[in-house]
Amino acid sequence: MKALDHKIPPPLVGALCALLAWALAALAPAWRIDGEWRLPMAAASLAAGLALDVWALLLFRRQRTTPSPLAPGRSRTVVQSGPYSFTRNPMYLGVALLLAALCLWLGSPLSLLAIAAFVAYITRFQIQPEERALRAKFGVPYEDYCRRVRRWL
Repeated sequence: MKALDHKIPPPLVGALCALLAWALAALAPAWRIDGEWRLPMAAASLAAGLALDVWALLLFRRQRTTPSPLAPGRSRTVVQSGPYSFTRNPMYLGVALLLAALCLWLGSPLSLLAIAAFVAYITRFQIQPEERALRAKFGVPYEDYCRRVRRWL
């Protein structure tokens, strides 16, 4: 399945998973989570996801390295500060938090499967190929970074 490595832009994968969440919620409309906490948690997840994505993107720009997930070989450096000090993939984590916000807003436990689908797809077809490219380009310093910081959290 290497044919899918770095082929679909992660924001598009996130959008497709959002549609999946919406469809899953529609499959079981009677099966809902209600509670006063649901919408504030959705708002917090939305804010955290957006903040994480913007923060990570700004660090890439500041380091003058490519933020393009489709071309990890063009990276000029490995960003290790800010959110990159606690997750190697803050932009993908941000998208997962945005999906969590949608699932909370929908109130459908079934829609949570869309987050699992996003994490599985991005890990296999985006993160693992990125890691191979970055290991080949940056060698031991990147390996050290991988030992210090987790892939997701």
